[in-house]
Amino acid sequence: MAGVMTLPMPRQVSRAERGDRLFVVGGKVLWLLLLGVAVLLPLLAIFWRGFSSEAGQGGGLIAARALVTSENFHWLLGNSLKVSLSVAAIVVPLAYLFAYALQRTLIPGKAIWRGLSLLPLMAPSMLPGIALVYLFGNQGLLRGLLSENIYGFWGIVLGEVIYTFPHALMILLSALSLADARLFNAASSMGASPARAFRSITWPATRQAVFAAFCLVFTLTITDFGVPVVVGGDYQVLALEAYKAVVGQQQFGRGALIGMVLLLPALLSFGVDAWLRRRQGDAMSGRAQVFRPAPSRVRDGSYLAIVLLICAVLLLVFGMAVYSSLVKFWPYNLSLSLNHYQFEDTAGGGWLAYRNSLTLALCTALIGSVLIFTGAYLMEKTPGQKGLNLALRLLSFVPMAVPGLVLGLGYVFFFNLNGNPLHVFYGTMTLLVVCTIAHYLTTAQMTATTALRQLDSEFEAAALSLKAPLYRHYLRVTVPICLPALLDIVRYLFVSAMTTVSAAIFLYSPDTILAAVAVLNMDDAGNVGGAAAMSTLILCTSASVSLLLAWASRGVLRRSQAWRQSAPGQ
Repeated sequence: MAGVMTLPMPRQVSRAERGDRLFVVGGKVLWLLLLGVAVLLPLLAIFWRGFSSEAGQGGGLIAARALVTSENFHWLLGNSLKVSLSVAAIVVPLAYLFAYALQRTLIPGKAIWRGLSLLPLMAPSMLPGIALVYLFGNQGLLRGLLSENIYGFWGIVLGEVIYTFPHALMILLSALSLADARLFNAASSMGASPARAFRSITWPATRQAVFAAFCLVFTLTITDFGVPVVVGGDYQVLALEAYKAVVGQQQFGRGALIGMVLLLPALLSFGVDAWLRRRQGDAMSGRAQVFRPAPSRVRDGSYLAIVLLICAVLLLVFGMAVYSSLVKFWPYNLSLSLNHYQFEDTAGGGWLAYRNSLTLALCTALIGSVLIFTGAYLMEKTPGQKGLNLALRLLSFVPMAVPGLVLGLGYVFFFNLNGNPLHVFYGTMTLLVVCTIAHYLTTAQMTATTALRQLDSEFEAAALSLKAPLYRHYLRVTVPICLPALLDIVRYLFVSAMTTVSAAIFLYSPDTILAAVAVLNMDDAGNVGGAAAMSTLILCTSASVSLLLAWASRGVLRRSQAWRQSAPGQ
């Protein structure tokens, strides 16, 4: 009798495996849908609006050709390029010197200087402009130092220099923190001078970061309208023209066309920066030794003078803004008062705007950090779905190349589209939260990815061998280990949401007006003191929450990061 052939029984999928599959595949698909709605579709909408020849739209190629060939456009473009190039040429060398002083010298008080240098990150871009008005305006405190008033080209340049300085500084600090002591020891043993060592070692290792900082400053300046609104005067730029076309004149087609023009320099800078990153090799090898600068009285004294001068300028600007918010009636009655903080009695949005900004910042920080960190984990630490991972990475990096002004215009054109079922979110706090998360997505994503890539893949392998669900491993192992990076993301999103204005300016309603938008409205209404007061309130809130979060997280980090401490007797 012939033997009976037995077929292998199909392996039963355990409940944990089904849960892992739902967590991984379902999470990636959901993240892809969210990125498509929050990033891709609004950008497609702005191109459709700009090139559409339908009535009331952009006017198609004929309108685009008429725009780019007009003398007014050439004047605006020339002004924007002149301002942006001037700001980048001033900021990048100053930020490089400041970063070099913090990373490659032995100057005292580095933590204090670094904290002061980051002050512009915690205030809306209008605050430097407002402070410059009180310092060098027609009735400014230091008006006699200038032959002309501050309104115009130099007012915009000075305001943008202060606004963009910490953005360039963070890039250069990261680049200068990487140094191999062996290279400097070899150069010293061969008799190379410090200047020769800088040209041969430091500069080649940091020039890509210098270009990245230049591109970032250029893009931030050419797309910012906060400073030009306050101190631009008759000197108009493209970003301000797009803002006035949409908000003031309701010319959405013209705004879409200018938005596409503003997208070009950002895309070009992003593309060249990515190309240079591929060409540049690794900054440090695995056997590199930590570089510690040798004492030098002349060098340290010179760099300390530079740092003190830059910090003194920042303190003068922000101190002037705070002081002007407390003056009763500038410049005739300089007695101190809190009248400017009675926002309910002034135009601009009042305390409602401040409460809305707090709500936006809290929701963006909490929801955004969970979504972004989980999405980064799914892309970096889960196998399979290579095509899906590639699409997620591409969409995650798109916001880095898209200015906030352009992203906000895209949201207007997409969510305000007739027949779009998502139109119900237009003018709501939900849409503002989504837009803010999308705007600052890339930086937070890169922070999470950097932390996750430091973890060995054996963590996930151990979880699989123990039949532990992956989502449980993610919550109990990965999140506690990466908690410092996660808290940095929370802090970054909160501060960014408190100060954002470029994307949110087109999306708010009377019930969802934000504090940074209220600053613009009060300045337009001539209430410069109220604008200074609201800006000061934003600055103090951002700084206080950052300090409070750092203090409150000490105990949590001490428990979750105990594994990093050396064992007794070691």
